[in-house]
Amino acid sequence: MSRTINGLTERYPAQLLVPLVDMLAVVAGSLLAHWWRFGHMQLPERSVLAMALMALLVVVFNSAFGGYRRWRIKRIPTLLFRLLLVWLLVAVLVTSIIYFAHAAHRYSRLWVGMALLLSFVMAGGVRIVVQQVLRHSRLKGLASKRVFLVGSGKKVLSVGRGMRNTPEEGYVLAGVERLRAKPGPQDLARIARRVSESGAQEVWLCMPLDLSNAIRDIFYALRHHTVEVRFIPNFSDMQLLNHRVSEVAGHFSIDLSVSPMSGMAWLVKRLEDMVVGALICLLISPICLAIAIAIKLTSPGPVLFKQYRTGANGRHFKVYKFRSMKVHQEHSGQVTQATKGDTRITPIGAFLRRTSLDELPQFFNVLQGRMSIVGPRPHALAHNEHYKELVESYMKRHKVKPGITGWAQVNGLRGETDTLDKMDKRVKHDLWYINNWSLWLDLRIIVATVFKGFINKNAY
Repeated sequence: MSRTINGLTERYPAQLLVPLVDMLAVVAGSLLAHWWRFGHMQLPERSVLAMALMALLVVVFNSAFGGYRRWRIKRIPTLLFRLLLVWLLVAVLVTSIIYFAHAAHRYSRLWVGMALLLSFVMAGGVRIVVQQVLRHSRLKGLASKRVFLVGSGKKVLSVGRGMRNTPEEGYVLAGVERLRAKPGPQDLARIARRVSESGAQEVWLCMPLDLSNAIRDIFYALRHHTVEVRFIPNFSDMQLLNHRVSEVAGHFSIDLSVSPMSGMAWLVKRLEDMVVGALICLLISPICLAIAIAIKLTSPGPVLFKQYRTGANGRHFKVYKFRSMKVHQEHSGQVTQATKGDTRITPIGAFLRRTSLDELPQFFNVLQGRMSIVGPRPHALAHNEHYKELVESYMKRHKVKPGITGWAQVNGLRGETDTLDKMDKRVKHDLWYINNWSLWLDLRIIVATVFKGFINKNAY
């Protein structure tokens, strides 16, 4: 049974099968809904087009949300919630297209709704059944792979602990060979013999960088074995950014610090900013007008405050804010952060800063393509120069566009950074966001900002 299941998932990987399941679920749901609504399954051409559009959007949104990655070990409530969000987005988009195309009289809303409901139930049901079957099999020791670990004691211990803590992933320990130095000929022969005797299907080389020159020798020692060999480097002392394995110029590369915003991810992120940003700009226009009038009536000076900030890949741009301070002159190269009771803040400015309404003009920065709705908050240029020498990987937060809100902000890291520890925590949250970016994460942050991100006691 183990061999059968392993062979099936290797020959037909989930990344290919699950999108096909989703598309078939939409087709089956559409046919059943048409039978329920009209008494037959012969879809007219317009309904076939709508069905194809729904199937395509389901796959696109699931890909953008990361719904096809590691779904077999996700908690069922999380799995179903993400799936439901995808189907709701598809429903909103499809009905909007039908409405704006003035084709509402040609489509049955009951049919569209029932088709999406049935397809959601079928797609979710298949995931739950497959997940439970695989989890049960792996917990019973079936559909699992035996792994032999080779490496330094501390790294091997960490990897082995990870395997024990996630038995549902299907890896079991077949043996361990601890290395304290570069292995000699006798060590290599012993490793090859122990791997053969253990019946391991995979060998994981858990090596620190100072032992990486031994990889070639171990790999050669295992040349007569058919085991799969994986290299798990120890980068625990390095702050990585979106690390992955890629191929460049015909060579394999372990990317240590790269931007996640490339290819399809860049397109999804830009579409998110354009659509959500345009809707928000329309909604906030009356509020912006009222704030502009209030600023003009309560203090002399311009309505908007403009300041250069660092954008994606280190490029400078002008960020827009509603002016919340009295017009004053800073010393050259200095930017004094606002503090509690700061006399430079105007009465209306204190309210704007406390509620984050001073940030609203930055949605126009988003439409310009210079900022994103979600991302690391842009700091003043002088702050960048100061902190880049004090906080490790500080400048890596500029690998993506800065945002109006971010993971650090919804976790309470807003306002004055009067200590190095506060800035260090903010940077760590920013880098976590970059490493774990997805459309789903962006929507989570936007929703969290609406509920708890606007008013903050730390914003002066």
